[in-house]
Amino acid sequence: MDLISKHNVVHKLEKRSLLIAINCIAALSIFFFGYDQGMMGGVNGARNYYEDHMHFGHPDPETGSPVIDDELLQGGIVSIYYVGTLVGCLVGGWFGDKYGRIKTIALGAAWAVLGATLQTSAMNSTWMIFARLINGWGTGILNAIVPVWATETAEHKSRGQFVAIEFTLNIFGVVVAYWLEYACGFYKGGNGSFVWRFPIAFQIVPLLFLFAIVWIFPESPRWLVKVGREEEGRYVLGRLRGESGEDLGKAEAEFQDIRNIAELERKTASRTSYWSMFTGRGSGKLHIGRRVQLVVWLQIMQEWIGIAGVTIYAPTIFRTAGIGNKDVQWISGLNTITYMFSTLICVFTLDRIGRRWTLYWGSVVQGISMALAGGLTTAGQSHPLGSAAAKAYSSGAVAMIFLFTATFGATWLTVPWLYPAEIFPLEVRAKGNAWGVVGWSVGNGWLTLLCPVMFKAIKENTYYVFAAANVITIPMVWALYPESNQRTLEEMNLVFAADSIWNWDAERNFKILKEQNPELVQAAQRGHSALDPETGLPIRGSTARNMSLDVNALQARHHDDIIDEKQTFKHG
Repeated sequence: MDLISKHNVVHKLEKRSLLIAINCIAALSIFFFGYDQGMMGGVNGARNYYEDHMHFGHPDPETGSPVIDDELLQGGIVSIYYVGTLVGCLVGGWFGDKYGRIKTIALGAAWAVLGATLQTSAMNSTWMIFARLINGWGTGILNAIVPVWATETAEHKSRGQFVAIEFTLNIFGVVVAYWLEYACGFYKGGNGSFVWRFPIAFQIVPLLFLFAIVWIFPESPRWLVKVGREEEGRYVLGRLRGESGEDLGKAEAEFQDIRNIAELERKTASRTSYWSMFTGRGSGKLHIGRRVQLVVWLQIMQEWIGIAGVTIYAPTIFRTAGIGNKDVQWISGLNTITYMFSTLICVFTLDRIGRRWTLYWGSVVQGISMALAGGLTTAGQSHPLGSAAAKAYSSGAVAMIFLFTATFGATWLTVPWLYPAEIFPLEVRAKGNAWGVVGWSVGNGWLTLLCPVMFKAIKENTYYVFAAANVITIPMVWALYPESNQRTLEEMNLVFAADSIWNWDAERNFKILKEQNPELVQAAQRGHSALDPETGLPIRGSTARNMSLDVNALQARHHDDIIDEKQTFKHG
């Protein structure tokens, strides 16, 4: 393939080895994302940072714990990052659909390096606010495009597993951030600027490596087909799926599905701007507006079930539970380790039980653990500080936070990031995933701004707010979110073709459309087989005719065909 650089790994690797290589690069980006989130928990506790440079707090003269004088400034410095991710994801979605996934990843990495450099050198709160805004822009670009690249290259039967593995690296980034900051806390008694500047600067290393290496990786075959570079797309798809033995025909069947659905999308949707996507105008039976609302609210609820508070304000949460200042940091770090290992559960269950059931059991356990954390913290504070009863209740509350975090890692961590990359049409997939990042940015920014205020105003009752959010998600997912597990990316257009918002109507409509549009889903229906029964060779160029996402139109057309056959038979 002369059109693709000879240095590209697609020429040297194939099938699973190529998929693993792609997912390693995707995981590197997601590692940075996790590190950047986990980093602020330790930075906020560095005395040189909050007292000498940002001026939003002072140390308690007795315990040495940070006493926050300006909760709004502390929360604002953290949350302004998510304003940056919101803007960045919209830029990344547009750029990714227009110029490709690889160039967008490189752009995001370069922009994030600039933001990290400015954060490292910040001398006051204004400087830090603008630096975090810029850094967030780079993160938003990466978050908008990396899950799309990963899902567009993976097979539909193992798509969830690969993305779940990437998010194990995401939490590994959180782990590295916590323990690096814990180690830096011993430098000069934890009083110098090195304690918080070095952890911020550390993220520049993986970003530079990501920028340098992504250029030798293949572009998404689906994006290549969408922009008319079909020969390249077919070659990359062949390397990803294999072209010999039992794999013969896999790539061709999938390639035809992609071509068919790309043609159908161009006929069905007339407008692809962000505003048109949000309102649903011009999307016809693709119902893009409904998909936008689903991914935005799924990401908002992902944060409001409690994880944003636990990740960024873990030291504050453990202090609220009665843990002494000297133990807070290492307990927070230990929590991130259990968090990381819990993500491996999702690797083995997500493609088996599906996205919906993963969210169900996560919400149940998380809601119970948050409610118990609130109750145990309240009970512990009703006893004298340091008493056996107070310690016992505090330990129970900490255990519930550990249980919550581990359950989140096994369930809600991955699905809200995977789902947006699965359900949008190829024509606007990067933009669609960007809408998911918008929801994440809104949820995170909103919550991180309010978290310090809530913990000061209602203290441990904040846990009950998180518990209530978990309860709300159960009927929400049940009624509104169709399953995407074991379905090709192309089949998802059939799933969302129903005019009703309810999941049960979507599933019923999908069954009808799947029977009436067999050419659209041949890769899934025929077990990836697209072979000519006489020659045994792959079928090429078989474009589906009379494709439609309208059940009534197809039924009317079928009725007309029957009448024509009867008339032909009568006159024959």
